[in-house]
Amino acid sequence: MQPPPPPSGAAPQRRSKAVVVGLVAAVVAGAALSLLLILTGPTRSGGRASPEQLANEARIQVLALCDAVQAFRDEHGDYVPIAPFPSPVPRNGEAVPFAHDHEDFHRIGFEPGPTVHFQYEVTVQESPVGEPEVSCLARVDADGDGLNAVYRVRLDANGMTSPMEVEREGE
Repeated sequence: MQPPPPPSGAAPQRRSKAVVVGLVAAVVAGAALSLLLILTGPTRSGGRASPEQLANEARIQVLALCDAVQAFRDEHGDYVPIAPFPSPVPRNGEAVPFAHDHEDFHRIGFEPGPTVHFQYEVTVQESPVGEPEVSCLARVDADGDGLNAVYRVRLDANGMTSPMEVEREGE
């Protein structure tokens, strides 16, 4: 048995190869564009963040900070107060450098990245009944008017986190 004779003309094969090449080129171009947007987006380049980006970053980072504080306490037996950093509070939604080797934050395992839009702090106070009251805070002056938005999560005596408290969001 012989295979069937090839169809007259080679146009259908050329057209299908052209379609495949075009699709591959489109996928590669789309991937390149996506990578470009990821690498040059406003929060990656140290640029200005939108109010939505700021709110999301605050919520994620404050919970991560409280998790680090609680993990440190679980391992070492005590909470560590940490002074506000970076100083001053970042303004206008601009990212500022965050020292990757900041002694206190590094010690508890909190490293939010090379740049941040917030000032972070951990406060530890004694309650009237003698138990520690711990607050994890993030502050930002999003519009440069001198008023800070403050995002806070509290840890109770059992290490449980409170719901996020927000003061002056959008300020």
